[in-house]
Amino acid sequence: MTRICVIGAGNGGQALAGYLAWRGFDVSLYNRSAWRIAPISKSRTIKIEGEVSATTKITLATSNLEEAIADRRLIMVVVPAFAHRDVAQKIAPFLEDGQIIILNPGRTAGALEFRKVLEENGVGKDIIVAEAQTFIFASRASNPGVVKIFRIKNAVPIAALPASKNRELEKVVNEVLPEFEIVPSTLHTSFNNIGAVFHPATTVLNAARIETTFGKFEFYFEGISPSVAKILEKIDEERCNVARSFGMEPMTSVQWLRYAYDVRGTGLYDAIHNNEGYRGIQAPPSLENRYLMEDVPMSLVPISSFGKVAGIQTRTIDSVVHIASLMMNIDFFENGRTLKKLGLENKSTEEIKKIMEVGL
Repeated sequence: MTRICVIGAGNGGQALAGYLAWRGFDVSLYNRSAWRIAPISKSRTIKIEGEVSATTKITLATSNLEEAIADRRLIMVVVPAFAHRDVAQKIAPFLEDGQIIILNPGRTAGALEFRKVLEENGVGKDIIVAEAQTFIFASRASNPGVVKIFRIKNAVPIAALPASKNRELEKVVNEVLPEFEIVPSTLHTSFNNIGAVFHPATTVLNAARIETTFGKFEFYFEGISPSVAKILEKIDEERCNVARSFGMEPMTSVQWLRYAYDVRGTGLYDAIHNNEGYRGIQAPPSLENRYLMEDVPMSLVPISSFGKVAGIQTRTIDSVVHIASLMMNIDFFENGRTLKKLGLENKSTEEIKKIMEVGL
């Protein structure tokens, strides 16, 4: 069976490592902070609750990256998207021919950024960099080595960069996670980034409640009221308009909820509130969380930037980025995943489309 390394031991990384071990795979888990995974390093045990109930054994938990990825065919990167660049720089010296790196998820243009950093670091190995459109689970970790999977998504789009590697990617992921569904290119995974729609605006519009209750409310069911849903629908509309300008037909958020969770609704508010997979998921305890620190700079900023190239207005998206920047005292437009950082500055829509399909 394919030997797997999971990079990142947060909620998602622990859930994925435990789940893959439960499915019988040889799994190593890497985290940069040894203290965070000390209990797992000692016991090599991850307890899964929720959709799957099991106590699983992984092969290795370590803060030594070279040791973690050695002889591992599949490397599953499960860290916030703002850490992709750092992971790419650190992993570059240790990569081996034939390895497949999947960003879970890539957010917008994650695979492109990751591959660019590897090339800047002189990596000439025969590897595949791919990105998932979303993370396969809704999950939370209560303690190191104890994680709850609220829901396993029915299907998760995934694509390789370049797209010519999709067939090779498919052979591996069909064995490991059959929920992964190959789509034509990273245009489809990047522009169908639904986290960009659901997370930042909901957090901004619930900022006072998050700060005064420390997130003691259900993020989706209580945080998304009919009025908040109207803002999300406008963000979704702008996202879809940008995607269409690059020659692809995106899924709307309502269509995605049906695809990923098999839930339906007459509008976005109904569809979200019909999704039992979101029940019990609490809001973040502070504003300094990935819904702002990841989804604003690594999702909304690149979507806005691509829109400007194509002449598509993204007024609602830009408003959320601006307000989030004021709240966090960070210029996300400057510090986010900009076209300059992606190596796409002064490129046309056709040039960008080609690069995202075939690579630099």
